[in-house]
Amino acid sequence: MMKDKTKEKRFRVGRSSAGLGLFATDSFKKGEFIIEYDGPRLTNVEVERMRGGRYLFEVNNRWTIDGSPRWNTARYINHSCKPNSEPHEIRGRIRIKAKRRIQPGEEISYNYGKDYFNEWIKPVGCKCPACLARSDAARKKARSAG
Repeated sequence: MMKDKTKEKRFRVGRSSAGLGLFATDSFKKGEFIIEYDGPRLTNVEVERMRGGRYLFEVNNRWTIDGSPRWNTARYINHSCKPNSEPHEIRGRIRIKAKRRIQPGEEISYNYGKDYFNEWIKPVGCKCPACLARSDAARKKARSAG
């Protein structure tokens, strides 16, 4: 288990529409490494005993990373339906890379995938900027029609 060795000055944890989020304090180029999602490696048997968890990241059919330790700064990256980064599995490690240019001040996000979305996000409503804007527009349209 390694502690997050990325340059933390390139991002900060702050308030977002979904609670806490990870925000760029520097720009990232498309394809540039941002941060590693790190934590203890668990087998599928260990994960089943835990009965789920919000910070579990399935690496492959044998291993899952428990990203819940607070030193795993990547745990603050929120889901977005229109993400600006994406996870890449490289030799059993999860590296988050920019999908496009990310500007300072932008919240870093990636798509958590359909299974996680359906289990954890859909029941309470997606809080990503794209979905909030869509629901805001629908409310305004309904008010003007009524």
